[in-house]
Amino acid sequence: MFDPIIAFFERVFTLIGHGIGVVIAWILWPFMVAGRWYRSKGFILKAIVGAAVVGLVVLYAIFIWRTLWIRDFNPDYVAVYNLDEAGVKAGDQPSIENSSATTRTCSRSVIVDVTADLIDFNVDQNAWISSTLLYKAGFFGVPWDSTPFLDNKASFQRGVHQAVQRTAIELVDTLGRVRGTSQVDPDLDRARGRIQYDQYTWYFSLSPFGPLAPTPAAFREGRDKLRAFNDRLESCDAVFDARADNLISFIDRIAKDIGSTSAALRDRSAASNAGWFDTRADNQFWFTYGQLYAYYGILKAAHADFADVIESRQLEDVWTTMEDQLRKTLDLNPVIVSNGREDGWIMPSHLATVGFYLLRVRSNLVEVRSILDR
Repeated sequence: MFDPIIAFFERVFTLIGHGIGVVIAWILWPFMVAGRWYRSKGFILKAIVGAAVVGLVVLYAIFIWRTLWIRDFNPDYVAVYNLDEAGVKAGDQPSIENSSATTRTCSRSVIVDVTADLIDFNVDQNAWISSTLLYKAGFFGVPWDSTPFLDNKASFQRGVHQAVQRTAIELVDTLGRVRGTSQVDPDLDRARGRIQYDQYTWYFSLSPFGPLAPTPAAFREGRDKLRAFNDRLESCDAVFDARADNLISFIDRIAKDIGSTSAALRDRSAASNAGWFDTRADNQFWFTYGQLYAYYGILKAAHADFADVIESRQLEDVWTTMEDQLRKTLDLNPVIVSNGREDGWIMPSHLATVGFYLLRVRSNLVEVRSILDR
């Protein structure tokens, strides 16, 4: 009675076993061919090829070690700045170039310090992954971003740097000059240029052909220029213009930046419902996470730098709520990022979850901007 059923399952398992064997044979075939070729060659060629293979294995071991986790990652990293005590009311500082009383000088900008430290976190406390040779080479020619492994850290770093780039632009255009009419600060201008440097540059390029400064070196110079500006600011030789209209402009740019990321999350969610098997979903998730990780510190720093404005406009509660929303987002830490249906129960949609938090933060920013603009 059960013989046909048993025979059916035997055929199924036989076919599955045969399929697995074919896949394994296909994977091992290049290595078997290479092994036969290697054994047929002379000692000198064997030594050269063997050394190259060992070197490649060592490089991949270093690459994997660097990409496995984010060093010194701490969602509460802003605690080290003691921001509750760092706020210096703008009116307590002398004005410069006949600017309003809300121009801060003779004290460091916490925004600048946090931005510089985020660069340091990306390129010194961690290796900058996107410009390393093996990351650029991909997995047997396949970009790492198209694979399900060893790309999350790179995406996180690029998200952090997105926020750093946005902040560097605002420092040059509005915050680091008086009413946007004074001369551009040279340190901030140089920092912006180096921070905008291509994120994928190794030591050598084919187009343009020749040696180049690698990405981490450019970012480090940008970090150093930010710190040089803050040193001059502390010595009353620079300007940080902490006016309400500058804060409005800064918040507007951040809200637009977050809005762009929200659109990218929506597009990725609409493009696939493959759940855990969507190899692109983790890239977008960790980019968003890195961006919010950086903006959490930057907006906490803005709370200190614009303490006088926030207090006078009675923004404390709204601003604190926004900071709390950002901090809650950083509690998201899925082992495997899933991009399933939004109403799915087996494979959830982590992109929809982080997108929800993202839009809440954006709505908080819009509310802050509305209050400031009254």
